Amino acid sequence: MVFDGHSDLFYDVTRRRLAGETHVLERRHRDRLRQGGIEGLVLALWYGRGDGGHTFWEEVPGREEESRRLEIMLSCAQAELAECPWLEVVSTAQEAEAAREAGRLYAFLAIEGMAGLGNRPEEIDRLADWGLRLGMLTWNEENQFAAGAAQDPGKGLTPLGRQALRRMEDRNILPDLSHLNETSFWQALDQIRGPAVASHSNCHALCPHPRNLTDEQLRAIRDTGGVVGLNAYNGFVHQDPDKRTVRTLALHAAHMAEVMGVEHVACGFDFCGFMGSPGNDAIPGLEDWEEVPGFFACLEDLGMNLAEREAIARGNFLRVLGGTAKSKD
Repeated sequence: MVFDGHSDLFYDVTRRRLAGETHVLERRHRDRLRQGGIEGLVLALWYGRGDGGHTFWEEVPGREEESRRLEIMLSCAQAELAECPWLEVVSTAQEAEAAREAGRLYAFLAIEGMAGLGNRPEEIDRLADWGLRLGMLTWNEENQFAAGAAQDPGKGLTPLGRQALRRMEDRNILPDLSHLNETSFWQALDQIRGPAVASHSNCHALCPHPRNLTDEQLRAIRDTGGVVGLNAYNGFVHQDPDKRTVRTLALHAAHMAEVMGVEHVACGFDFCGFMGSPGNDAIPGLEDWEEVPGFFACLEDLGMNLAEREAIARGNFLRVLGGTAKSKD
């Protein structure tokens, strides 16, 4: 069984509910999750408009305002979850285990970028009350909190970003560093007092993309007690298109295990084929949850034993995400 530490399924939920559909997760995604052995996942609110091209947001009134898009997605997510008795929203490992034993899938909730909060880090409290467990200050953009991975590497956290991180920790929301640029990454780590997560990033040593993490960054996350989730997006796996394979992603897992220890390696596949727009392609052979077992077969071929594979599949992320924040000094 596998826990996927990052999914943008709420994007598909939102665009389809705005078009009049209901029960989107049940009708379009549940079977594929079960066929891939997915027992649980992180469902993230990603309400961005992307880096270009046409998305469903272009037809939505008020789309220019991040706060408007966030409210629309949050409303659609809440309505969708109310229709899913087979999917339980959880915030601890014990709740996740209880859901699994009851035969239900489970989900932790996340936000991918906080631009929609405006200049109000106190809005984090409302999201925490909803059940948010994992939070990213930015997507790839620079916003009022921090600079994302696609931005000027000289820019970092703002005073509002520091306030937001403190508020997140006070509300037991883990910081997710996947989309920060390097300056924001290190400044965030200087402030974080508990585990840090990079939910969907790979190794810069194997693929030097700004969204991937250097060995120094991997070790820094290890030292917080956190985890890094492997990402199946082809552009983060290898620069050479011919080497964007399942085996290469397995080599990312092996490199992480060597640098950090296997107990800090997890899954954050970030499958986006349902988005209906170009530029979201995963590696061939790992394009959806149904193909996840093949990835773990590659890990076995590389010599990882069953305990190591199970730790990467579910145990490591659940240990970190399903716990409680450290007590404050």
